[in-house]
Amino acid sequence: MTSIDVQNLTKEYGTRRAVDHLTFRVLPGRVTGFLGPNGAGKSTTMRLVLGLDRPTSGSATIGGRAYATLREPLHHVGALLDAQAAHGSRTGRDHLRTLAASNRIPGSRVDDVLEETGLASVARRRVRTYSLGMRQRLGIAAALLGDPEVVLLDEPSNGLDPEGIIWIRELLRRLAGEGRTVLVSSHLMNETASFADHLVVLGRGRLLADTPMREFIHARVRPRVRIRTSDPTALKAVLARHGHDAEEHEDGYWTVRHARVEDIGRLTSAAGVPILELAPQEATLEQAYLDLTASETEFTAQPSMTQPQEA
Repeated sequence: MTSIDVQNLTKEYGTRRAVDHLTFRVLPGRVTGFLGPNGAGKSTTMRLVLGLDRPTSGSATIGGRAYATLREPLHHVGALLDAQAAHGSRTGRDHLRTLAASNRIPGSRVDDVLEETGLASVARRRVRTYSLGMRQRLGIAAALLGDPEVVLLDEPSNGLDPEGIIWIRELLRRLAGEGRTVLVSSHLMNETASFADHLVVLGRGRLLADTPMREFIHARVRPRVRIRTSDPTALKAVLARHGHDAEEHEDGYWTVRHARVEDIGRLTSAAGVPILELAPQEATLEQAYLDLTASETEFTAQPSMTQPQEA
């Protein structure tokens, strides 16, 4: 079983601790979303896993081995950290052929990943002519080149159009379904929710959560009910009588916090309140994430305390 194991990992840059005694494990057969505010230590951790930086203390291993000890590492680990890494004067095809040759990967595999990532038609164009989305696809092609057991991708959806976002979502699910170990860093909460099975969340270099995604959401966001009625006075009265806090919205519906549809439906039915709409409001990954990381954000905009002056 090829897992990524991070044990008591610490990285300091002078007096700043970017990664702070971090311990977690990324298992095969599922997509692990790697989340955290800017400056949380996600990119530093991925660099440490890939041997691009040396830890101050602790360890990061892949299948029990340090990345630097792997022979022909692309056969074992595929990674995308920087979509701008490919040399602009090379064609996309030549970039991949160079990587393949250095890792003793058959040349036919280059054509396979170009086709898989949708770059076959532009493979002979120079990389400097590629859009950001095309460079992302090229970086993903390089990560897949050695058919690796472990895949690490940093913001893979960056620059992709809607079709590309759907494609990367399906790709990640397929890789996990094949039993590979997949770690994906992203700032897009809705997108992460569409592909991740498990979450590792950092804040200021520390581990904040290591849990299945559904459990993460349900533990942090209480259920709510959306309800609409032709008799808001009666609705408000019956909800208040049973201790429910309801909020009315401008377009005519109400939100009942900390409640479930079956409970509200039973109360309103018994009271004879006419109901036009009754539905659960699904908790989102974004809500749960913001709740957890509110105090861990290093860079945040502060609301202005001054009033605009008239000219």
